[in-house]
Amino acid sequence: MIALATERPGWLLGYQDETRWSRVARPALSAWAEPQRPVRLTEVAIPADDPAPKALACYGLWLPERNETWLRFVDGRPVSALTIDYLTWCTEQAAVRGMTTLILIWDNAGWHVSHQVRDWLRRHNQAVARTGHGVRLIPCWLPSRSPWLNPIEPKWGHGKRRVVEPERVLSPDELEERVCQVFDCPRYPHLSLSNDVT
Repeated sequence: MIALATERPGWLLGYQDETRWSRVARPALSAWAEPQRPVRLTEVAIPADDPAPKALACYGLWLPERNETWLRFVDGRPVSALTIDYLTWCTEQAAVRGMTTLILIWDNAGWHVSHQVRDWLRRHNQAVARTGHGVRLIPCWLPSRSPWLNPIEPKWGHGKRRVVEPERVLSPDELEERVCQVFDCPRYPHLSLSNDVT
């Protein structure tokens, strides 16, 4: 499939995964510092009266041939219904770029392999074939417990090191803004069940 994506015009290859961006957890980090002024990451805590979440979840799709990363943050955590909304958004983004097929390499997370998502993928691809409009999705599942096979995984780790704040807790807006700057992508409204379910 990877070879097909590089050979066929209108085909796009993407590596997909989800991650959580913590406001308090500190990644393993090495940094250059002056001998008398070492960088210290202080332990931080969110005040008990802070209603904001401790972490932000997001979907991400890395497109190596275009050197782009598409991000969509989530209110809550990834679930099947939000995954369908995310996949719909991905097909819209691919269509804007003139693509006809998106090969999606991702893991076996429950919200990727659920009956709801698989049924939606089948119906979506059938509608694209029947009407000749839209972007076909070809999912390729990675083996279980093999994050090293997905090249977006190291991007998450590098991104978490780049957004860390050594001395204070970032607000959710500040954290989201930093993440979008690191990946050079615009901010979009969060995917949310409360907004999308009728």
